[in-house]
This record gives sequence, C-alpha cells and structure tokens, in this order.
Amino acid sequence: MIRAVEASQAVSAPVLAAYRYCETVTGQQARNFAYGIRLLPTPERRAMSALYAFSRRVDDIGDGELPGAVKVERLEDTRALLGRVQAGAVEEDDTDPVAVALAHASGVFPIPLGGLDELIDGVQMDLRGATYETWDDLKVYCRCVAGAIGRLSLGVFGTEPGAHGVERAPEYADTLGLALQLTNILRDVREDAEGGRTYLPADDLAKFGCSAGFAGPTPPEGSDFAGLVHFEVRRARALFAEGYRLLPMLDRRSGACVAAMAGIYRRLLDRIERDPEAVLRGRVSLPGREKAYVAVRGLSGLDTRHVSRHTLRGRA
Repeated sequence: MIRAVEASQAVSAPVLAAYRYCETVTGQQARNFAYGIRLLPTPERRAMSALYAFSRRVDDIGDGELPGAVKVERLEDTRALLGRVQAGAVEEDDTDPVAVALAHASGVFPIPLGGLDELIDGVQMDLRGATYETWDDLKVYCRCVAGAIGRLSLGVFGTEPGAHGVERAPEYADTLGLALQLTNILRDVREDAEGGRTYLPADDLAKFGCSAGFAGPTPPEGSDFAGLVHFEVRRARALFAEGYRLLPMLDRRSGACVAAMAGIYRRLLDRIERDPEAVLRGRVSLPGREKAYVAVRGLSGLDTRHVSRHTLRGRA
C-alpha cells in the first residue's frame, strides 16, 4: 500500500456538514482516539472521524438496552447501509451524515470498507454471548472489533514509498489493534462482568484461579488476580512491540497519530500493571496532561526513531 493521493481541500457544503457531525461525535465520545487524530492533516482527520462515527454506531447498538432481536435487526440495517456506501449509492444530500462522510472518505482514500463488515461480525459475536476458551479464540474476536479498525486506518494513512517491509503494514496495523483491544479488555474487566460478559480466555482464568469471575471490587477468593493481570499485560506488551513496527512505514503526522493513540493505551497498561486491582474498583484512565504529553512525544517522532533503530539492529 502506498500513500493515498493528496485529498482535495475543496469539499461541498453537505459533505463538510457531515464531516463536522462525525468530528463532533468523535470529540464527545472518543477522547483517547480524538487526541491522536487531531495530529493529522484535515482530510485524514475527517476520514478518521467518519470511520469512528460509523464504528461507534455499531458499538452503541451492541452495548445499548434494546432487546436482542432488535439489536440484530439494527445491525443488519447498518450492514445494509455499509453496502450502499460500498456500492457508491450514497448521495451528498442523503439524510444520514455518517453515510455521507464515509462515502466521501472512501472515495478519497483507499479504505478497505470490508473491515467495517468485520466489526459488525464482532458485535454479533457479543450478542450471541460468545466466550473464549483460548487466546487464539479471543484473537478472532479482537481482529474483528479492533484489528479491522487498524487496517481501515491504514487505508487513510497510506505508507511511505520505499519503506522497508511495507508489505507487512496491514499485519502490523492489525496487531496494534489487538494490543489496544486487550488493554481495553483489562481496563473494563469489572464493567464487562457486570454486563454479563467475559472476554479473557477461560484457560487463563482457570490458570490463575479466576474462573468465578469479577462481580465485585475484590478478586475471587484464593485467586492470583495480580498474576492474571501481569500475564495479560505481558501479552499486550508483546503485541505493542510487534505492532509498533508499523511506525517507520508512515509519514510523520500519521506516525504521530498512531504513536499518540497507542502511547495512551501503553500508559494505561503501565497503570494497570502497577495496581492490578484498580480495574475492579473503577475505570483506569489518564489525566489530560499526560495524554497531551503522549501526543507531543508522538509528534516529535521519538517512538518512530526508537522503532527504526531497533529494526535496523535486527537486520544487521
């Protein structure tokens, strides 16, 4: 994949309004994501907002209070809308601003919109009450709901011409998505349990005596909850290390965006590692000043240069 053609700044009023709607949704509902994409040039930032707004719609259907049968119907309606976008059948005056923005973005950038189909598949797995015996099982789900988002984002970013190993860029984007999703799963373990969901692999839960689940603010009696968290943190760190190989393949601002979003989640992982039981007491988060620091670090290119040095050593 090479860098996308330069996006025109001339956008019609209806499309511009649709993008503004998507940017509002992103700013209000995705603070971590918004910190990253604000580092992008305007066309890329708008396209990423459109992707987020569509993805958020899918997630909200899955997480909402509607009866299961209605959720299934809504997801199929959303899949049909995606089909219209893919077929080029959404006009600028369409009443759905997310569809208008996504249609425009996919006309400007080579976005693999099939990834949004995968996202819908992942939410349908939630509705079926899917559980995961092993990490390999969980990876299938994570690739649907997060790896696909990495690959979609890469369609907006493009890659630098002549970058070494660029044919593996989609793989690295997918892996970075898995790292972010596993961090989310650790952060939300109590909240998910209250909603009747368990994402961590059953094999891992059993190994650390946590099969009873996480219904309260303390670990199951007799369990090694800290051991479980540290085990999953190490797995997430390995995924981050592999996914970060994407950074030198991106232009400066796209690399800064990815480094900022991933950096926020890596710092969340640090906090979870230091105090594993914090995830049972409430949602672990970063203060705004720390997110701003991560964004500045990403824009400086420190993470990209670090990865590049290690990559060169590996080839030496």
